[in-house]
Amino acid sequence: MSLLLFPLRGVPEDEADEVRELLTEQAIDFYETTAGNWEMSMPGIWLRQADDVEKARALINAYQQQRAISSRETYKQLKQEGLQQTFLKAFIAQPVLYCTYIFAMGLVIYVSIKLLYEFGL
Repeated sequence: MSLLLFPLRGVPEDEADEVRELLTEQAIDFYETTAGNWEMSMPGIWLRQADDVEKARALINAYQQQRAISSRETYKQLKQEGLQQTFLKAFIAQPVLYCTYIFAMGLVIYVSIKLLYEFGL
């Protein structure tokens, strides 16, 4: 019976590649499903044999702990160097795009409130 080991929805491609590589190195038999054409299916890495579940989960847990530590270190380093992306930096880099987004959000809020008052709610 196949068992879902690692759901891939929302997972960065580099992390998914590293998990695949880790399972391949340890000779754990797995297969992968995609989300399909309409993104309705469950993308994930599945194990073919139930005997490999504990070993695979231990490997992935250790990998994710290491990834979390390295991600925090990278974040701290970027923050210390002043290279961390912030809203203000992104706005300065692309002001027209962000002004368009803000205008669109304001328009949606305005139309929603106006419709509520017109219907007397």
